Amino acid sequence: MLLAAAAPLFARGSETLWGIAPCELCMWQRWPYWVAAALALVGGFWPNPRIRQALLLAAGGAVLVSGGIAVLHVGVEQGWWPSPLPGCQAPRATGSSLQDMLSAMPLRPNKPCDAPTYLIPGLPLSMAAMNLIYALALGGFAVKRALRKA
Repeated sequence: MLLAAAAPLFARGSETLWGIAPCELCMWQRWPYWVAAALALVGGFWPNPRIRQALLLAAGGAVLVSGGIAVLHVGVEQGWWPSPLPGCQAPRATGSSLQDMLSAMPLRPNKPCDAPTYLIPGLPLSMAAMNLIYALALGGFAVKRALRKA
């Protein structure tokens, strides 16, 4: 539960500490971790071992879903495919007057999803790529742990 909650908490902390702006795909990658944390928490206290095992397996699956979203995000960052989310596109000026353009702007600026954020200077891994590695490791660990024989 703590390892699942650590990923979105770290991402949120990077926004506050280092001023890193998340894109829409970044935000989508966080939700499965919260689902996994809740499933792991419930599973940790569930008295029936079979249900506890199923909950841990579901938590691992939820983390792997975040990894799947990270694959999509890394592909968008690398230019392999476009983002399916309209909020990932850079804002464009539309309209014929300045007033039309200003009213078409989003209430808060968003970061395009194809602009990777590198946390560690000199390391060519974006935050989405680091999330992919973390999700594969944590999700694989949880699934392996859930499927092991008692």
